[in-house]
Amino acid sequence: MTPYSQLSKEELEALKNDLEQQFEDVKGKGLKLDMSRGKPSKSQLDISIGMMDVLTSDTDMLSSDGIDCRNYGVLDGISDARKLLADMSEVPERNILIYGNSSLNVMFDTVSRAMTHGIMGSTPWCKLDHVKFLCPVPGYDRHFAITEFFGIEMINIPLLETGPDMDMVEKLVAEDESIKGIWCVPKYSNPTGVSYSDETVRRFAKLKPAAKDFRIFWDNAYSIHHLYDDKRDVILELLNECIKAGNPDMVLKFISTSKVSFPGSGIAALAASQANLEDAKRYMSFQTIGHDKLNQLRHVRYFKDMQGMYNHMRKHAEILRPKFEKVLEVLDRELGGLEIGSWTKPLGGYFISFDAMEGCAKEIVAKAKEAGLVMTGAGATYPYGKDPKDSNIRIAPSFPTVEELEVAAEIFVLSVKLVSIEKLLNA
Repeated sequence: MTPYSQLSKEELEALKNDLEQQFEDVKGKGLKLDMSRGKPSKSQLDISIGMMDVLTSDTDMLSSDGIDCRNYGVLDGISDARKLLADMSEVPERNILIYGNSSLNVMFDTVSRAMTHGIMGSTPWCKLDHVKFLCPVPGYDRHFAITEFFGIEMINIPLLETGPDMDMVEKLVAEDESIKGIWCVPKYSNPTGVSYSDETVRRFAKLKPAAKDFRIFWDNAYSIHHLYDDKRDVILELLNECIKAGNPDMVLKFISTSKVSFPGSGIAALAASQANLEDAKRYMSFQTIGHDKLNQLRHVRYFKDMQGMYNHMRKHAEILRPKFEKVLEVLDRELGGLEIGSWTKPLGGYFISFDAMEGCAKEIVAKAKEAGLVMTGAGATYPYGKDPKDSNIRIAPSFPTVEELEVAAEIFVLSVKLVSIEKLLNA
């Protein structure tokens, strides 16, 4: 296809008139479609429904080491759950602390504790003049929302194909003691689908931060969320790399089964050094006598082991794969060669990242909404909701059906074309 930039004004005007007619036809259908969040579909929820039958009134409620899961106690989680989540996190069981239903909640609590009480004896962040976090962009909006909530200054770090720009990360953390952390989604990143290279992971492990309480917030949300059996991203395990580099306390790894079993009803865990876990448990002992052990037991009995989890994730992939492929097919067919946008083709995770022409993202999202398609707000993938180029849009294919996605993707590409032509005509 001929790039739009090579078309004459007259050709662009004619194309615009034709596209506007198509857009009005779609608008007249009164559609209501949603590609706004990485929410599992009903069919994905249905594949875990057998978990509801694992525990009944006739079932024994004892963990393998004899803990009655109906009662109080076991602050760090039953050993069976620790083993399962340790395997999922690729760390020894001794390095796992089980929490409740949400890793986002664990991350919020971790930042909150650092603010009020400090990390491992360091000055509480609330008593410091400046506290800053590094934020690879585009990134996960809820990470940025946590640090913004606590008034922590956020610094954009470009996310490259190999992970964050490590030259910038290394320089900033070494020079500035007020930089206390960095947000990371190391595998199938939200929203780009990028997975960090081995070199990036090793450079993280060897960081020399000015702040002794600097922590890498390693949110491994999509650790086993592959779309293909024969094409899988593999990343180095960071805790072990940190230990080898003499920085065992620098990483906090977060994980959960939210997009494995039931979102909001899974189990979450923190993987970290013994010193970090003891620090976390000191605070946790005032919060709770123990998290939901029946839910922990339910997960262990249902999945049994990591092989059980891998088999389960293949079922998720069978549902998600056609959805991603449908969106990518429409993008390739309708926008390929036009030079008005670029997009990622991830091998896992929950998102496709689209970069429009500079200054167009907000208008594209608004245009799509006009035709009945709700998308993640433009700018959401950047701290403070401010995309400096106004170009990044996160596409979430998981919730609609394949049929709905075909229509949604058509609305999206129509919106991209119309907004791009308008920009070119006004240039």
